[in-house]
Amino acid sequence: MKSDDVGLFGPGSVTWKVHEEPILLVAGLRSLYLQALHPRAMAGVAQNSNYRTDAWGRLVRTATYVATTIYGTTAEAEAAGLRLRRLHARMRATDPATGEEFRIDEPDLLRWVHVTEIESFLDTARRAGLPLTGDEVDGYYTEQRRAAALVGLDPQTVPGSAAEVAEYYRRIRPELRMTREAAETALFLTAPPLPWKLSLPVRVGLTLGPPRWAYFGIAGTALALLPAWARRMYGGLGLPTTALSADLTVRALRLALAALPRRYREGPMQQAAKERAARLTATPLPG
Repeated sequence: MKSDDVGLFGPGSVTWKVHEEPILLVAGLRSLYLQALHPRAMAGVAQNSNYRTDAWGRLVRTATYVATTIYGTTAEAEAAGLRLRRLHARMRATDPATGEEFRIDEPDLLRWVHVTEIESFLDTARRAGLPLTGDEVDGYYTEQRRAAALVGLDPQTVPGSAAEVAEYYRRIRPELRMTREAAETALFLTAPPLPWKLSLPVRVGLTLGPPRWAYFGIAGTALALLPAWARRMYGGLGLPTTALSADLTVRALRLALAALPRRYREGPMQQAAKERAARLTATPLPG
């Protein structure tokens, strides 16, 4: 492994430009609301995951995986993908509608999770104010085929442009619906148990506080950022005013996050990747 390997993407990629944005924490939640609308994918999660008892641990593991694929060395990204493929290969679930047993690593399910995740990252970043050209948008989707390959997908079967993502959503929408599991998951995502250090003691009659209200705001914004058709499935209105309100909120949140010191905005893996990239571009000192 080369010490200065910049990984699957690197500093000149659209991927690094998009994932520079701390606002993507909202995008991750948006993708989970969207993923829950696929009954088969939701059944796979519900029957194999301990997300209700270890919500924050699962969130940290997912964030670490994404950070590794984006900012880790090539070897680190490939190793993370191999671990995930081996984990998925052991998992099975039962379709709630047909009773059929299926594998978690079915390409159709992996593709759904991949597309909803990267589309959420890109859409949230753009609506928060990150300027991207049409070519950069398509470039991001094309680059993310490398991440799709890590989980076992054939890159050529994964949407590689904005038009292909839109067509993918158009084709898959008839398969999506609001199930009981989706509704329960959405409720859990909106009001999960907070880490104990942030929770106020129930014994004094305080079940809500600033951390809880702050999280409600983030969850509400993530829901409002969903496509209009997805908001309607959740019982909301697909009105332009809802989208406009979400845009204003996420732009304000992006500005607030940008004011934080770098050590709070960037994780250690991101900082290490930038240091490796800087070493590659450093001019050697003369003789």
